[in-house]
Amino acid sequence: MPRESTRRKFLKMSAAGLAATATLTKRATAQVGSAGPPPSSEMEVWVTNQKTHCTRTANIAWKARSAAPMGNVISLDPKSQFQTILGFGAAFTDASCYMFNQLSSSAREQLFHEMFHPSEMGLNVCRICMGASDYSTSVYSYDEGEADPQLERFSIAHDRDYILPMLRQARSVNPDLFLFGSPWSPPGWMKSGGSMLGGSMRRRYIPNYAQYFIKFLQAYAAEGVAVQAVTPQNEVDTDQDGRMPACIWPQEYEIEFVQKLGPLLAQNQLTTKIWVLDHNYNLWGRAMNEIDNPQVKQFSNAVAWHGYVGGAEMMTKFHEAHPDASMHWTEGGPDYTSPDYLTDWAKWGKIFTDVLRNGCRSITAWNLALDEQGRPNIGPFPCGGVVTINSKTKEITRSGQHWAFAQFSRFIHRDAKRFASESSATDLSHVAVENPNGRRVLVLSNIAGAKTATVQIGENQADIAMDENSVMTLAWS
Repeated sequence: MPRESTRRKFLKMSAAGLAATATLTKRATAQVGSAGPPPSSEMEVWVTNQKTHCTRTANIAWKARSAAPMGNVISLDPKSQFQTILGFGAAFTDASCYMFNQLSSSAREQLFHEMFHPSEMGLNVCRICMGASDYSTSVYSYDEGEADPQLERFSIAHDRDYILPMLRQARSVNPDLFLFGSPWSPPGWMKSGGSMLGGSMRRRYIPNYAQYFIKFLQAYAAEGVAVQAVTPQNEVDTDQDGRMPACIWPQEYEIEFVQKLGPLLAQNQLTTKIWVLDHNYNLWGRAMNEIDNPQVKQFSNAVAWHGYVGGAEMMTKFHEAHPDASMHWTEGGPDYTSPDYLTDWAKWGKIFTDVLRNGCRSITAWNLALDEQGRPNIGPFPCGGVVTINSKTKEITRSGQHWAFAQFSRFIHRDAKRFASESSATDLSHVAVENPNGRRVLVLSNIAGAKTATVQIGENQADIAMDENSVMTLAWS
């Protein structure tokens, strides 16, 4: 969670990222125009705007490229390819699982089909909390109480009530669901101050904490929920003033922890990956220094980013130094108090675009579900869920972020390759991918007024018209 008392600044800050990504794209797309074979089908179109949500509209035909394009020009070069996409999703926080568990079996089955099934939104990269976050029903770890270096008291009993059942159900809907775990705090006895609320990690307990991770992964696997990746700590650089589960980790502590955890994973025949940092863009220098360390890179070559401070272009600073590293965007969500909570799909479309254009392989938002007042919540922030489940009526409301996800995750499949796109437009975001089956997808997010544009690929072009505050997904073979 960010230090600021509101998430709205996050949506505003993302505007700075578009100009920076334009520079990156121009540098990488010198050969735009040599696009290979022409499109073999018309563009299929899905739109979210003030009138409709991720709805199929009339196809758009390709035509011969002309010297007089309509409006803004978006040039595509499928031969110039970048990162491979892992997927999209959000966090199964304790609070989200609690709210899902409040639904009737039939309502939950329908919602999970909509959100996770590959034929629908197909969310497939989701976060789980290793112990309590600020979005929990209570403060808990898997080994609370007096110091227990041998972890004899370790137990995931708390998670068996409604967290593990929700994870099993989601994975039954989408067997390709990739899960990564993040702790908001070690057990209190491992920290200065002795509490999960704020404070910092004690160095002498780093080996014990590495064993704690192994026990967590083994216990979850025994429950039928394999976890594919972990981060050492959610937001390593803040203790949130002791207002919620949080923990400061100095850089050298995280380096030492990776060096302890990596060999333990191998010794226990666990293939779980380690993603470092799990914090804001502006800490790109720290991420670079950690991956620069050969004893870290031996066990981790991936960075998790949050977008609350700094700009998305800062990820590219890191990636230029470590082009072989994997990057993942692991937290960001709306405030339920925002006036545009239900209609900010174009803002989120632009944020997702900036994240992908700066090299991330996955996008994972914050809470999958909360109630109408952003609860359960033991922290200070007014976050909203991807969906809202009314605490009394159980009515489900879909946020603007939900509809932005639909425009991306329904059409961009695992192992898709992002390819080059370029435009002079400053208020029309664009990102293009080629799916493993060869089908190409272009997502456009228009945060401003209605406009026209021409998409060009090789010697072909297609003219489009976009409403204000809209997201459009175009797909063709």
